[in-house]
Order: sequence, then C-alpha cells, then structure tokens
Amino acid sequence: MTEMNDQLSLENYSPFAVEKKWQEKWESLKAFSPNPEDDGEPFCIVIPPPNVTGSLHMGHAFNTALIDVVVRFQRLLGKNVLCLPGTDHASIAVQTILEKQLKSEGKTSEDIGRDEFLKRAWNWKEQSGGRIVSQLKRIGYSVDWTRERFTLDQKLNEAVIEAFNILYKKNLIYRGEYLVNWCPESQSAVSDLEVEMQEVNGHLWHFKYPLLSASGELLDKYLEVATTRPETLLGDTALAVNPDDDRYKEFIGVKVKVPFVDREIPIIADSHVDKDFGTGCVKVTPAHDPNDFAIGKRHNLKQINVMNKDGTLNINAGIFQNLDRYEARKKIIKELDNLGLLTKIEDYTHTVPFSDRGKVPIEPLLSTQWFLKMDDISQGCLNEIDSKKPSFIPPRWEKVYKDWLENINDWCISRQLWWGHQIPAWYVLDESQDSIEQNTPYIIARNEEDALIEANKKFGLNIKLVRDKDVLDTWFSSGLWPFSTLGWPNTNNPDFKKWYPNSVLVTGFDIIFFWVARMTMMGNTFTNNIPFKDVYIHGLVRDENNKKMSKSSGNGIDPILLIDKYGSDALRFALIREVAGAGQDIRLDFDRKKDTSSTVEASRNFANKLWNATKFVLINKTFSNNYSLNESDVTSLELCDKWILSKLNQVNIKVAALLKEYKLGESAKLLYEFTWNDFCDWYVEFAKQRFNNKETKNRQISEKVLIKVLNDILVMIHPFMPHITEELWHVLQQKPDNALLSLQKWPIHENKFVDNKLDNSFRQLFEIIRLIRNLRAELGLKPSEKGPVYLISDNDELINFLKTLVDDIQTLTKSSEVFIFKTNAVDKKEFAKSFSGIISDLEVYLPFQDFVNIDALKERLTKDLKKVTIELDNLNKRLSNKNFVDKAPKDIVDECRFKLNEGSVQQERITKKLELLNLE
Repeated sequence: MTEMNDQLSLENYSPFAVEKKWQEKWESLKAFSPNPEDDGEPFCIVIPPPNVTGSLHMGHAFNTALIDVVVRFQRLLGKNVLCLPGTDHASIAVQTILEKQLKSEGKTSEDIGRDEFLKRAWNWKEQSGGRIVSQLKRIGYSVDWTRERFTLDQKLNEAVIEAFNILYKKNLIYRGEYLVNWCPESQSAVSDLEVEMQEVNGHLWHFKYPLLSASGELLDKYLEVATTRPETLLGDTALAVNPDDDRYKEFIGVKVKVPFVDREIPIIADSHVDKDFGTGCVKVTPAHDPNDFAIGKRHNLKQINVMNKDGTLNINAGIFQNLDRYEARKKIIKELDNLGLLTKIEDYTHTVPFSDRGKVPIEPLLSTQWFLKMDDISQGCLNEIDSKKPSFIPPRWEKVYKDWLENINDWCISRQLWWGHQIPAWYVLDESQDSIEQNTPYIIARNEEDALIEANKKFGLNIKLVRDKDVLDTWFSSGLWPFSTLGWPNTNNPDFKKWYPNSVLVTGFDIIFFWVARMTMMGNTFTNNIPFKDVYIHGLVRDENNKKMSKSSGNGIDPILLIDKYGSDALRFALIREVAGAGQDIRLDFDRKKDTSSTVEASRNFANKLWNATKFVLINKTFSNNYSLNESDVTSLELCDKWILSKLNQVNIKVAALLKEYKLGESAKLLYEFTWNDFCDWYVEFAKQRFNNKETKNRQISEKVLIKVLNDILVMIHPFMPHITEELWHVLQQKPDNALLSLQKWPIHENKFVDNKLDNSFRQLFEIIRLIRNLRAELGLKPSEKGPVYLISDNDELINFLKTLVDDIQTLTKSSEVFIFKTNAVDKKEFAKSFSGIISDLEVYLPFQDFVNIDALKERLTKDLKKVTIELDNLNKRLSNKNFVDKAPKDIVDECRFKLNEGSVQQERITKKLELLNLE
C-alpha cells in the first residue's frame, strides 16, 4: 500500500483510469447486492427504466446522478439499501424503429411474420439494452446488477398476466368498440397521455350542404359549415345546430345531402354546438371525432368509418378510396370548389393532437379495443392523498397528481403491435370458423392450456382457440414495476417482504401522468399499498440557451461525450450542483464548436483540488493511520484546528439534514464551499506553516486533524463523486480494495467541537488577510517584496485572537512583520503614508514610503483612474438618455446603475490614493 501512496503523490489525476477501476471493482465484489436477511432499516429505489431505444440522453444522466446520490447517502447511514436497475421494452418506439429498418430492406413486418419480427426485436434489445447498461455503469450507478430486470422478462411477464386476470375477474377490464386515438405511423391505438397537443398553422374551410325537400328533391338552398378536416365529411351522418340558435330553428328535422357519397342526413339540435364558432352549424362524424361520437350516442346516429389504419381512405370514401388522408383533403377541396360548394378558406391557427411516438397527427378512429375502468382504482389513490401517500417533493406536484386522478378516463390498454406483452385473451371459434368478429366469445386465462380447459367447459370440445394478436400498452407493465421487480405476485418473496413499498421514486414531472399515477393505482390495487413513500420530482436539463433539449430541436448533449472529456464524477457533480431547488430545471452550458462545458470543467477542477489536497496530506503524513483524537489531543489543539473541526461538524450536520430532505443541490454547494475554501484554501495553508516549521509542537495532532477532516470530506462527497473519493480514501487509509468507502458509515458529528464564536473570529481573520492581500496588490508588491502591516483596534478580544495567530498572518500575507496595537497606543499620524482599509472595528495600514516605487505606482493608478473615468462618462450618458431608460429592458438599466455606483466608489478610492502619494 506504500507503493500506492507514493504513486498517488507523483501522478496527476486521471478520471478515466480511476473510474474504470472502481466500476469494475464494485461489480466484481457485488458491492451493491444486498441481502434481505441482513440487518439495517430497508431502503429501496427501483429506478425508472430507460427505454431500449438507443442511447442515454442528458435527462437520463441527471436522473441517474440524483438517484445515486440518494442511495449512496442512505447506504452510508447504515441502511440495507437496494437500488434495482432495469430497462423498458418501449413497444411503440421499438416497433417503429424496426418497421423503418424493414422498409429500408423493402419489406414489411407482415412479410417476415410475427416470430421473425420478435426475433429481430430481441436482437435489438440485446444491442441497445446492453449499450444503455454500459452507459449507466459509466456514470457510476451503485445498483444491484444481479437483480437487473427487463419489462419483458419471463417473471415480469407472469406478473403482467396475473394482473390482467385479477383486473378482469374484478370486472375492471372490458372489450368494446370505441373511438380511440389512432397513430397511422405505428398503426396502433395510443392513450390520451401519449398525445401531444401542437399548435399548427392550418385552415378553416367553409362549404355548403344542399338542402332536400320533404320528398327528397334538391332545393336551391344550403347550410354552410366550417371545418379543419374536410375529408371527414365522407363519414358525416348529421348536421347539428344549437336548439337556441334562431338562424337554424326552421331547419331542424330537415335533411341535407352529403357531397360525393350521395347520403341523406338529418339536421339535429344539440346544445353542445357553439353558436359563435364558424357558422354555428357543424357537421357530425361520429366515427372520427370525440365530440361527434358523443353527439352520435345521444341521437342514435350511424357510425361510418372512412379511414384505414394506415391513414388512407377506405371503401366508404367512394371515389377517394385508397388516397392518403391529406391527399384526399386536397382533392375534396378541389372538387367542392368545382361543384360551387366551397365558399371560403380562412387561415386558422389551432391545436392538433400528435402521436408522441409516431410524431404524426393522430386520427380519432372507431376501433375495438381493450379498456381498463379507472374510476374505482383512481378513487383508491385519491383517498390516500390526505395521508401524504405518496409525499411529493416539491409539494406543488401533489395538486397535478390529484387533478389527473380526478379527471381520469377509462384507459385503452391494447396496442396493435407485436412487441410487448401479448394480451392473455383467447377467442373461441367453431372448428369451421376463420375470422374473429365483434361478438366472438373469448376466454381470459394465464395460459393457453387453462384457456382451453375453460373453453371446453363453456362451449364443448368442437372448438379452436385463437389468441388475441394485440399487446398491452407499455405503461401497463411499467405500472407494476415497483413490485413486479421484487417478485410479486409472490408476496412471500424475501425481496418483496423486505423492500416493498419502495422508499422513494425519483423522476421527472413530465411523466407524473404517464407513470407515477399508474404505479400508485396498480400498487394500491394489487398490494393495498401505495408503492413508494416519497416522490422526488426533478426538472429538466436545459441547453446553453435555456431551451428544453429534444431530438427534434437537435440540441441534446451526449453525456458520454462529456464523461470522456471530464469524467463521470465531474458531470455528476456539475448536474447536481446546478439544482437551485427541488423540481427546478437546470441549465448546462455547452460550447458546440469545441464540445466543452465550463460548468463540468469547473467540477473537474474541484476533483483536481481534492486530489492535490490528498497528495499534500500523503506527502506530510509521518505516522500511523490512527487519526482519532483522544482527550489529550483535544486539549492540545491549536485555534485553527479547533476552527476547522467546528466547521467540519457544522457541515456534517447541515449536509446530512439537506440530503434527508432531498435538497441535493444545496448540499453539493455547501460541500464545495467547505472543501475548496475552508479546507483547501485556508486550513491546508495553516498546516503548511506547521509542517514547514521544524519547531512545531504536536505535529502528530496537526496531522490527525488534517487526516480526519479529509477523511470525513471524502465520505460526505462520496455520494456525489464516488470514484475519486473511493480512490483517495483507499490511499489515505491504506485499506485493501475489498474494504469499500461505499459501505462505510457517515461520519459521526461531535457537537463538542462546534464553536460559533470561533467561526466568527476566523471569518473576520480571513477578511483581514484578504484586505491585506488587496492592499499589497494595489501597491504593486511582488510576493518576494515584504513590508510591515499594522493592525489597530479597540476590541481587546479581537486583538488577543490576532496575536495568537500573528505568525500565520505574517506568512499568509507575505509580510515582513505584523504589528498589533490598541488604538490609544499609537499615533495614527505615523501611518499618513500608508494604504489602509477597515474591517469592522479593525484598521489595517500598509506603509509604502520605504519599499514602493512611488512613481511607478502613481503612473499605474493614473491609468486606472482614466479608465474608470471614461467608463463612468459612458454610463452617465446612457442613463441621462431618457430613450434608453424608458425603452431598454429593466435588468440592463439596473446593471448600468449598479456599474455606475461601483465605478464611482472605485474612482473615489483611486483619487484618494493618488492624493496620498502626491503628498510625497
């Protein structure tokens, strides 16, 4: 281990070697594979499973960093922690990718068949899922890879089948023909939550329907409608007006003729119609619009579907059959114009529902689907909200969650795909039958063998079974994730008994609807427990222009690129340190020409600072690793030792409290400030003076304090920067590789060291040292040029404190001597030729007469004064310009006023110094 010690003292920090070493070591030692039989309060996070659709993005990296800080901290608290990883099969996304691959080969999924398609899908999963897992490992995720799950694993599939059967037996699942959101790109139904509303610039087309006489003859009268989807007129089964609209009362009950399809339809009255929209008369297409579907139900209208599942028009569209929906729209408009029925075209901006996965406008389509009744299971979760089950951090997201549960619709859970959990429904056909109809009976079972036994009982032996081709919505299996991964439905599984409910869910606000609520409903339904105690909602990672990252915008940042450049510890720390409060978005700066980030680079510099501080400790370490302070040591501590131990224990208490409250960004900032400023910049400097002085007493005590503070810093920073801290801790403590920092205990805080009064004294000391350094800089003194410093005050307590540290002040300020006097003990006229400053009730004087080049100093200050004066003139001109003050953004005007004030102070300070120098 001495060899490692020497090696670290010579080498520079290389994050890549360090991170690779410990990622492999943690996995080989199964460091994060807990035993449910072990002691320790259980703590569990089942990670949000990334989709197996390619690579991780910055949002994944952010979520991973947040989760890993939480679990590593809880592990250091001594809890029995399980962080369970996995990936999601992402039905629609993967199917879309594979369909595009097949298209490039000139094939379709039907050409190769279901079995071959699924073989391709599993190959894709192995490639993409393996890539995602390797990326998660590179971030340093302290998860139990031995328990890794995939939503299509055999055991998880069994859980899905069991859940479906339970829900069906409770009469919560039903099959029926309803209007659904149809994605022509993926040719599947999608849920309301998978629909993204986008504002588009379109048109509002006005056209006429010819009125018919009672005998069915065309009249020379018309009713005009306005619509954004003229192609749907081919499926119209009524026109509707508001019953209170005086313009149309006489037409209620009269019929019109639908152009092109020669269909006579009635004019009906329905209060749903908005008198002020368009013409006040609307076309009703029950098979292609949710509002029209409701009107059709109320008036018993026929439902006519005019569209195929690929977005082309079907046989009911007549002469427009087989045309794409948008091509048909153009031709219908042209033909309406030719017939003299098109009256007006308006530019119209409106919102259009798009498929979140297919990225095309969805088509409301009448389709036979499987549905899950939501009212009862959502009410069960609503009943738990007042008990803070779950508890949302930040709390404002509870209202969003509650609103969604209160306004829920039945969930269309079937998808017309092959990749996914196939619905456990078997249709019962006569041996002579080949097709499944709307009313074909079916059996719900766990497997085909059970289904056949049940079917034989009900329908006899001369039957055959055909399984439903559809699969379940991906979110159905994801809804079971917190407990299916732990062995449910086997509630005696040791993992389930130990770690369910989960402790916390860490996720983004954008999937509260998609996922969080579905997990609470499923968990409450199947286990009588909300599946997690806390829900920590984080924001988005925004780009350098504060815009949301997205594939369509092309502004994403590859986390692996930044890890390759700076290391994963630097990226993790940068992301977390940017969090200003729970739930807030963060901004990550990025130079796209150079592929660099100053934010991540700053975190890399912090890692370097920690590395070099450890090298300093190792170089000066002269005794054993026993760094515990006994009573004798405590009584022999010097003031700076007492100060750093006071700060250390205060930081320990604050950071632990912040992490328990999920204030991760605040805790990262606090550790950064303490480590960089208090420890590296100040305490290490104090230590250098002691180690450089052969006459230093109690060197071992100084070493003990230095090692103890560094050790505790490494433990506290470990959740944020696990690799470098693991490496430095091992070298510092000379521990074998299997004794991991990851599995140590959080440092014990010792209140006996906390001394707020001493903290304040040192805070003032640092201000004094900074002032002296600034005055030396103003005098243009080089480090080798030493001069005396005079400190004058009436504060006896401060004077005594400073006298105790006079040697440190002298060394840290490069002074030849430091004189400390009470005010009444000196004649201040002696300091007439001095640069000076005041810190609270202490005056600082640096004489310049005997060792400063006065002429050179005058010349430099004169240049500075000229520069400041020019800048002040420019600022005054801008602020005296009423046009600028009235029209410029307020923050720019305020910034000008701030600069003017600062510059005026600087001008006055330089002028006084020049006056002082001119007394020579």
